Amino acid sequence: MNKNLIKNRAWIEVDLKNIENNINEIRKIIHKNTKIMAVVKANAYGHGEVEVSKKLNEIGILDFAVATLDEGIILRKAGIKGSILILGYTDIQNIKIVQKYDLIQTIVDFEYAKEVEKLNLDKKLNVHIKINTGMNRLGESYKNIDNLIKIYNMKNLNILGTFTHLCVSDSLFEDNIKFTKKQIDNFFKAIDTLKLNNINVKKIHIQASYGIINYNDLECDYVRPGIIMYGVYSTLQDKKSCKIKLNLKPALKLKSKIVSIRNIQKGESVGYGRAFIAKKDMKIATVSIGYADGYPRSLSSKDVYVLVNDKFAKIIGRICMDQMIVDVSNITNIEVGDIVTLLDDIEEISAENISNLSGSISNELLSRLGSRLPIIYN
Repeated sequence: MNKNLIKNRAWIEVDLKNIENNINEIRKIIHKNTKIMAVVKANAYGHGEVEVSKKLNEIGILDFAVATLDEGIILRKAGIKGSILILGYTDIQNIKIVQKYDLIQTIVDFEYAKEVEKLNLDKKLNVHIKINTGMNRLGESYKNIDNLIKIYNMKNLNILGTFTHLCVSDSLFEDNIKFTKKQIDNFFKAIDTLKLNNINVKKIHIQASYGIINYNDLECDYVRPGIIMYGVYSTLQDKKSCKIKLNLKPALKLKSKIVSIRNIQKGESVGYGRAFIAKKDMKIATVSIGYADGYPRSLSSKDVYVLVNDKFAKIIGRICMDQMIVDVSNITNIEVGDIVTLLDDIEEISAENISNLSGSISNELLSRLGSRLPIIYN
């Protein structure tokens, strides 16, 4: 741990051993021939894409997924080995850059494939074909077999895989299970039809995090763990209700420090908008982290706590861009410089609970942690 970084106003701590633990937990429930394609988009969900990917390389992961061309380039420049699939759209004018950095592009639909086919490429573009099985976001529809056949026969495409995305695999409600199974059926029917037309679909993948823990019986070439690889579930409900319980360990902690302590009297206000009025004499502390660091402003004036000297302190008033204020009336021996923990593997300040209170999900909370927060790796 770099002690110099701890002197900053706020920071993230990441335990890479916990990510290794989570990978091993995932390996226990997938088929022995299925490989892990680690999803490290959005700065590895706030955990730092380069260091996380280096750790994954060390433990044998050689397949990665990102959302953008820039994310793929960052990994390549950092020396990450293996395949890197861009799950999202890349502007046609940048396709040669995809090739320059040995990345794999997703073909997002038939029209996109036709645009790639028009390019004057020195060599074929490495791609995975996305099939839309009901999410209706990206992918050529499973119904459009003629278009899919045309895509697979295009001269500019070196097809390495075929995949889809499940949109309600996190839900175990009957209607959503039925819909997910229909998506899976749509995918395999399309695959079978393509094979009957002498199409080699190459490696297939369907399951992201919740596909892995709720539909682990599928036998594909890859699984694509995202949020669970970081030891977190998207929601509190998911954590309680998922089909398979894994011994996941959250890898990330969010910390800051006390920078000011003061006493206020009954009737005094705190922060912007005078959103908090003291009902009694209080001791309060300012913490040097705010919504510009990714801690949600929507948590203002709610029953949300941070941890100071192993005791909970309630956030009061409005969360500011760079600071927040907490009630430390019941915490003794508190000093400027004391560490404040905002996210950790404790239920009250877990990513699942904090994101729930903010009206969002853990995926958003973690991936929006600010770029000005240094990351310290344990």
